[in-house]
Amino acid sequence: MSAVVSQRIDGDGRVSVSLAELIAMRARVAKLAVPRQETRTSRSGQQSSRLHGRGMDYAESRIYQPGDDVRRLDWRLTARSGKLHTKLFQEEREGRLLILIDNNACMHFGTRVRFKSVQAARAAALAAWYAIRGGDRVGAISFGRGEQMLRPQGGPRGALAVCGALAEWDRRGATGTGEESLTDALVRARRLSHGASRVLIISDGWHGDVELRGRLLDLARYAEVGMLVVADPLESTLAPTGRYPLEYDGKRIEVVLEAERQQREFQNKLGLGQARLSQLARTLGLRCRTVDTTADPFDAVVALLGPGKRAA
Repeated sequence: MSAVVSQRIDGDGRVSVSLAELIAMRARVAKLAVPRQETRTSRSGQQSSRLHGRGMDYAESRIYQPGDDVRRLDWRLTARSGKLHTKLFQEEREGRLLILIDNNACMHFGTRVRFKSVQAARAAALAAWYAIRGGDRVGAISFGRGEQMLRPQGGPRGALAVCGALAEWDRRGATGTGEESLTDALVRARRLSHGASRVLIISDGWHGDVELRGRLLDLARYAEVGMLVVADPLESTLAPTGRYPLEYDGKRIEVVLEAERQQREFQNKLGLGQARLSQLARTLGLRCRTVDTTADPFDAVVALLGPGKRAA
């Protein structure tokens, strides 16, 4: 992969994604004691499993039902109760992390240090390295300018594939056209996300809609969902008075801020997307963190993917 980087012009890490930087983030999690994430599926005593997981753990026992595998009878409980009981097990499966990254035009914007799109890719790369460190497979989906999908893979090869995809998607998104809502992305990702034990959504919130709540609730029924909201400093703090030349989607405007009221209105308008998405995530009890373009996303990613409480 490093050879690939040397053969082409890599991104600068500010307005475009640097593949070399994404790969180097492997060292950030190399020394972490990342707990293994295990997806457990209840199994009855009806038949032996054909799935190759990490093993079978005892869950509980219940009254014997016709068709149960007699090899899984709970003889001790049967002897005590005088009624046949069957043991139920939970099957450990390899965990899967699916990363959904926003590549709409609004992500290719920034006033300090780097674009939101670059910060999102940095966070996604950290998540990929963190996931494979814990034994997960990792896949990714880009939504917005260019609808791309990378199926989950395990080990360093899986994380490297995600890093390469992030850099490629960023290049396409910088010059591409088209918009896609997060709701539509979740619909498109339905088949891939059904195999995931965890889903990490990285977005600035501008492409949420009224149907997003229902889609997130549906997703949360079978996967642990984390939300990383990426923001520019102007979206979360008051901008100093002055003149601000802005360019968006090929259009240039100049915003003049002379009074505190104008400053607050400007900040509220810019921060509307991230405020709505953060509020929705917390209302649904999803893990949620916000990171701006000047910050190190490492702690936010670990908080979203590591053990702990769901809501933040």
